[in-house]
Amino acid sequence: MNSQNQHEVIVSGIHLDLTPSLKTFVREKAERLFRHEERIMRLRVELQCDRNPANGVQFTAKGHIQIHGPDMNAAVQADECHKAVSMLIDKLDRMLQRRHQLHRVKRNHPHAVDLDAAIPKAFAS
Repeated sequence: MNSQNQHEVIVSGIHLDLTPSLKTFVREKAERLFRHEERIMRLRVELQCDRNPANGVQFTAKGHIQIHGPDMNAAVQADECHKAVSMLIDKLDRMLQRRHQLHRVKRNHPHAVDLDAAIPKAFAS
């Protein structure tokens, strides 16, 4: 079964018409995230186009990952839409790698627990 069918990827555009090729590009790039972390429940990507006469055209890509634990959010800006998507996926990938590293360190170095109650001694017969 293809992993694209297992995970939900939502692509939306704000002040931007989403072409089928752009949606396909986002989904292909997002596959990298699903290969690295299989527990992602949903990925939502919002693409926004800001046409400002002073700054020119700016594209903003926002990503929201719903995963077991706290959700992850990231946003990037670029002058091209495809570049913004690539930068966003790179940033989310780094965030997932950092999260995985922190969980691995926590798993391999458990903390000692102090108990206030006295532990009863076993009776020898």
